[in-house]
Amino acid sequence: MTMKTGKPIINKRVNIIDADGRKLPISISTALLRDGKGKLLGAVETFRDISVEEDLRKAIQGKYSFEDIISKNHRMLRLFDILPDIAASSSTVLIEGESGTGKELVARAIHNLSPRKRQPFVAVNCSALPDTLLESELFGYKAGAFTDAKKDKPGRFHAAENGTLFLDEIGEISPAMQVKLLRVLQEKTYEPLGTTRSVEHNVRILAATNKNLEDLVRQNRFREDLFYRINVFKIHLPPLRERMEDIPLLIDHFIDRFNILQKKNIEEISDDAMALLMAYRYPGNIRELANLIERAFILCKEGRIEKKHLPDFLFAANTSPEGKTAASFRDLEADYLIDALRKNNGNRPQTARQLGIHRSTLYRKIKALKLSPND
Repeated sequence: MTMKTGKPIINKRVNIIDADGRKLPISISTALLRDGKGKLLGAVETFRDISVEEDLRKAIQGKYSFEDIISKNHRMLRLFDILPDIAASSSTVLIEGESGTGKELVARAIHNLSPRKRQPFVAVNCSALPDTLLESELFGYKAGAFTDAKKDKPGRFHAAENGTLFLDEIGEISPAMQVKLLRVLQEKTYEPLGTTRSVEHNVRILAATNKNLEDLVRQNRFREDLFYRINVFKIHLPPLRERMEDIPLLIDHFIDRFNILQKKNIEEISDDAMALLMAYRYPGNIRELANLIERAFILCKEGRIEKKHLPDFLFAANTSPEGKTAASFRDLEADYLIDALRKNNGNRPQTARQLGIHRSTLYRKIKALKLSPND
């Protein structure tokens, strides 16, 4: 390829099969050879075994992943520690967080870790359906319950029997629907539309919302008794802008995912592109970051993702009122560490614990970035 195009290849990751049939990751670099007058003599190709680096990368990723959730943020790591205990109980859980923070991922992790893991996990988006449809969707109906009801239809409670029902965006349901749901949770029974016969259920409820339900209770827009019924254990997921240390981990994860889905071989992201993504505030949270990487995959043919593969609005969002842009990933890392140290009053061991890194790693970064107490 280099002989044809004249372009060198630098650290291209590929896999080879050794004599024992094992797949080994290697790095390939190529360059043209020319004499003193610039005449082409040939080309050179070098191979480097990177299996140790790959094993280390997988170990790091494994350390900061739990089920399908990826994070090194101290608040998320604390959640990883207690998720098995939450899953082992049968109590109702309320998951709060902005749209795109991964509430359904957490719900699925709770289900997958629970004694109900071999039973169904059923998700319902409460905000997507009006009251009448939501009621029939949850509880089902009998033939003749309404004009188009030609035959019995089981609801989501029936589908989730002995398993888990995830009620997403529960803060959107109407007061009338709140009354019906409260009764179902209290009495462990429900009534399909078109019948007065109660049906017992054995379903664990996990609920999620992107609203502050306590505020809605104070505004009389959400029933206080229902709030306490679903708020047995609350999980709050921080937005991505409060866990910026996760962005490099998440980008690596999305690159691996889209390489598989799109059958490409994108290896990495440039420092400039990383700096741009680290400076953005992500109103759409993790879902928005995934979309940005997927978009970059459309434009990036191979090699690595560059700034030119990212959308223009990131450049505008990364410009200060004085017209200055973030200089580099190094600058952003320095700003992030200074902010973390400031929040911990300069306490380095406490800062390292909060960032989820070893104390020596923090000291090494402070030295490499030439940070001083005055910063």
